[in-house]
Amino acid sequence: MINFFRGLLVVVCCLAGMAVADEKNILVTSGSDRATPIAVVPFGWQGGTVLPDDMAEIIGNDLRNSGYYAPIPKQNMISQPTQASEVIFRDWKALGAQYVMVGNIVPAGGRLQVQYALFNVATEQPVLTGSVSGTAEQLRDMAHYISDQSFEKLTGIKGAFSTRLLYVTAERSSATNTRYTLQRSDYDGARAVTLLQSREPILSPRFAPDGKRIAYVSFEQKRPRIFVQNIDTGRREQITNFEGLNGAPAWSPDGSKLAFVLSKDGNAEIYVMDLASRGLTRVTNNPAIDTEPFWGKDGNTIYFTSDRGGKPQIYKTTVGGGNAERVTFIGNYNASPKLSADEKTLVMIHRQDGFTNFRVAAQDLQRGTVKILTDTNLDESATVAPNGTMVIYATRQQGRGVLMLVSINGRVRLPLPTAQGEVREPSWSPYLN
Repeated sequence: MINFFRGLLVVVCCLAGMAVADEKNILVTSGSDRATPIAVVPFGWQGGTVLPDDMAEIIGNDLRNSGYYAPIPKQNMISQPTQASEVIFRDWKALGAQYVMVGNIVPAGGRLQVQYALFNVATEQPVLTGSVSGTAEQLRDMAHYISDQSFEKLTGIKGAFSTRLLYVTAERSSATNTRYTLQRSDYDGARAVTLLQSREPILSPRFAPDGKRIAYVSFEQKRPRIFVQNIDTGRREQITNFEGLNGAPAWSPDGSKLAFVLSKDGNAEIYVMDLASRGLTRVTNNPAIDTEPFWGKDGNTIYFTSDRGGKPQIYKTTVGGGNAERVTFIGNYNASPKLSADEKTLVMIHRQDGFTNFRVAAQDLQRGTVKILTDTNLDESATVAPNGTMVIYATRQQGRGVLMLVSINGRVRLPLPTAQGEVREPSWSPYLN
């Protein structure tokens, strides 16, 4: 599926049938320096059965995905200690590891008790020790928890490995029969569950800030309408029923409002609805197409995509409207704005001047520099981890729509394991604990 803005140009036409770059702006195409070597040793297991998940592998993958750490392959490990007293630091110094983690899993009254320790190899001192317990079905949860604790201790940045991901799949069984499903999974694509099935397209799923509700666009009435659904109960409510386009919902930081795009007055404009009163405020008023709103954390600023300058670029304005300020200047196409948690980085879909490829890029909002994060060609729908360290986006690989993960520093690029069919429209959850 093509990017929403590119698709919107077509949709608006169908419905109708019914600045100069600053000198400081620089394009950066190379990656960052080397990630820190870390060893996550296979955890010891005192039970008699085989565990359903490898905790050390999950933790190693988490730390790798952040772009900060490079796990040492298990086959290269000289020794495999499972507790602190067994760690021989010279083994890890010989491998160039800067950190080493060991752990041990013990059955305890129908549950599993996990002890873990993280060491600085150079100082031979513990960085973090702890324990966590749960059932065998919660091994992945416990592994992500340990990853979160370790990442925050090492970097000072809260870990985002216990978060969730929304995405849409499309499986075509015949020329006239396609099944669309809205899925929720771990951030890395594991343990996917279906939240909604439809014979009509589902677009733009978004988590509410409380992580308990989602908003999305459904065509089940043969035209686009916005719904809000409770994740736990499945209860859903239709929020919009305007003529024309109803699309691109975006939650306000406090979860009390939704920004979205309507064409009820003939042109695609951004509106904000107070969910309690259903009061509607028009934000933009321009002959151009204004779409893809994204809230600033102050709850008053809205970033959006517009072609008011002739080509799609990213602008920002206030909820009350008024003059919009252009934010992007590098490239002939910038769309789908997403901000990092600290609001220092703007992630977007970008096309360089003279090129036809759409790629994910990150703009430093203080320096104005733009870094290309991906090496794929038809990228869309980028979504940012709540701690700003990773981006997941939709693209095409071997003729199929897939999801890819890239670290914000550009060191890691890898596909996510997802269901069969076309996969698209990813959206990252907020912190859930």
